[in-house]
Amino acid sequence: VQLVESGGGLVQPGGSLELSCAASGIFFEVWLLGWYRQAPGKQREMVAITTTRGGTDYADSVKGRFPISLDNTKNTVNLQMTNMNSEDSAVYYCSLRGSRGSYWGQGTQVTVSS
Repeated sequence: VQLVESGGGLVQPGGSLELSCAASGIFFEVWLLGWYRQAPGKQREMVAITTTRGGTDYADSVKGRFPISLDNTKNTVNLQMTNMNSEDSAVYYCSLRGSRGSYWGQGTQVTVSS
């Protein structure tokens, strides 16, 4: 299984970024995909997840700002980040969970700074 993330970078406060994660090498049932993040000195935390049946869950800190979307035909999960602030700065990881276990991407750095 490969999870390839793209779209990280530097953004100013109040700005937007979109993260994308393309999954490949999947030959089992997938239950959910999502995004997690880890800031320096902090534990990894869930940002947003979506099930393959359409259910979603969000961290309170990003509700209404970071909609997650899943393209089943392309095995791609996207995170549209809007109205960003310095507390959103972290390494963002794509995650997939299914009948064969959990998998992680390599991570992409997101920095919010003026």
